[in-house]
Amino acid sequence: MAKSPETEHPVKVFGWGSRDPSGVFHPIKFSRRTTGEHDVRFKVLYCGVCHTDLHMAKNDWGFTQYPLIPGHEIVGEVTEIGSKVEKVKVGDKVGVGCLVGSCRQCDQCTSDLENYCPKVIWTYGSVYTDGTLAHGGYSNLMVVDEHFIVLWPKNFPLDIGSPLLCAGITTYSPLRYFGLDKPGMNIGVVGLGGLGHVAVKFAKAFGTKVTVISTSINKKKEAIEKLGADSFLVSRDPEEMKVAGGTLDGIIDTVSATHPLLALISLLKPHGKMVLVGAPAQPLELPVFPLISGKKIIAGSGVGGMKETQEMIDFAAKHNILPDVEIIPIDYINTAMDRLAKSDVKYRFVIDIAKSLKAE
Repeated sequence: MAKSPETEHPVKVFGWGSRDPSGVFHPIKFSRRTTGEHDVRFKVLYCGVCHTDLHMAKNDWGFTQYPLIPGHEIVGEVTEIGSKVEKVKVGDKVGVGCLVGSCRQCDQCTSDLENYCPKVIWTYGSVYTDGTLAHGGYSNLMVVDEHFIVLWPKNFPLDIGSPLLCAGITTYSPLRYFGLDKPGMNIGVVGLGGLGHVAVKFAKAFGTKVTVISTSINKKKEAIEKLGADSFLVSRDPEEMKVAGGTLDGIIDTVSATHPLLALISLLKPHGKMVLVGAPAQPLELPVFPLISGKKIIAGSGVGGMKETQEMIDFAAKHNILPDVEIIPIDYINTAMDRLAKSDVKYRFVIDIAKSLKAE
């Protein structure tokens, strides 16, 4: 007979999670493994709320296993280390992003791309090698192999910075990989939400000229005056889009809802690249002719490997790149999810785990 999440491991843990596709969050008791020789145990201080958490809680993608304790933008303080751990010491501030395991042997892993390993273990919702479910940072503590720990830069805010462990690497990685990080390039960012506003900040830090593309004119002032974008396009305005045709070297598309691609592709110069980082639940329609006629590329990108994630957080600290966040207590999470579904947040919720998560 299978053990319950509360008894399958020796270390007692508490958090908040969802038990069914209603997506409603409740306090949940569960357990984690003891600290192995290569493991780092840390007290969770803050955890960002990602749109993926909402999709997974509601089983929008069809593969959620319950109970689900989300959270993959996790920062905290090390409380215990295994006998062979060399990377951190007790008292260090650390982070954990979207993954906590991989095979460490395949071509992807040996190329520092653990996130593309066929056996990747995501921070929550994946199955560990021992057959138990991985649970995320909406909880009081984590136990993670040191390889998947991110060292937190000194004097870099833990609370405001935590969303970089997903939103940051999700946008930093494609800008770097696809060569959209060269000063003077014209880069478009589609959508000004949790991912989009961070994409603008990284693209500006690389020295590019940034155009925000949104369905709503209401975001123009925010995009230009607060986030530093150079220009703004309303994607529903055919005249505006026509005038801007063929002006962008690359586009980072952060939208996680179904949306048309043709008008966006038309913004690219010949040989331009559009990278999708949002994950709509329904397939998008792909117009092929404009790709062929302009030798344009549509690609996808998902988070990043551990080496690049550390590089990203160090770059963010050096250039003072921080998301715009709203700090919330854990018992606000159901309201936060309702607001997130309506895009009613600027631009990322962060849960103050240390102050608000209490054992029931």
